[in-house]
Amino acid sequence: MTLRPLLLCLASVWLAGCQWLPERLQGPEIDGPVVLESDAGTCYAEIPDLADDGCLLHDWVGFGLASQRGDRAWREDMLARLEGRDTDRRLARAVTLAWGSERQWDQASELFKADLHAAPPRLQPLLRYWLNEVEGRRGLNQRLAESRQSREALAEENAALVEKLEALTAIERNINSRQQTE
Repeated sequence: MTLRPLLLCLASVWLAGCQWLPERLQGPEIDGPVVLESDAGTCYAEIPDLADDGCLLHDWVGFGLASQRGDRAWREDMLARLEGRDTDRRLARAVTLAWGSERQWDQASELFKADLHAAPPRLQPLLRYWLNEVEGRRGLNQRLAESRQSREALAEENAALVEKLEALTAIERNINSRQQTE
């Protein structure tokens, strides 16, 4: 008789699924250090580095978001603090420049391309994404500039054609007025 409630409890736990098991027992281990959600708040460093620890991605994503949200004064201050030839500083400078003005995009692209290979493998996809984002914006900006130039050229051509049409209309009126007077 006491076996029945025990079997009923075991069956309900079995039917409930794996969500009742501790997280460490579920699935295979992820490559690299694991950062728990409770530790994620302690990871953010104002200036990220390339130390391949559990905070690597959190630090760089946080820095990228800060750069995206920062204003021109924040960027200028950060660029002054990121002077140096260290790879991590150059990549952080690239992230900062990537969200700057259109003139800074070229420099950001060059820095990303020059130092992307030196970043830890876990960070490279994020940096490559940011590089592709900058390249995409540069391409759109270039196409926009070309579109403006072609629109201006078409406007000039249109103005020249309007001027010629007006001249031809004046000639035609002159011819018509001569024929009416004869």
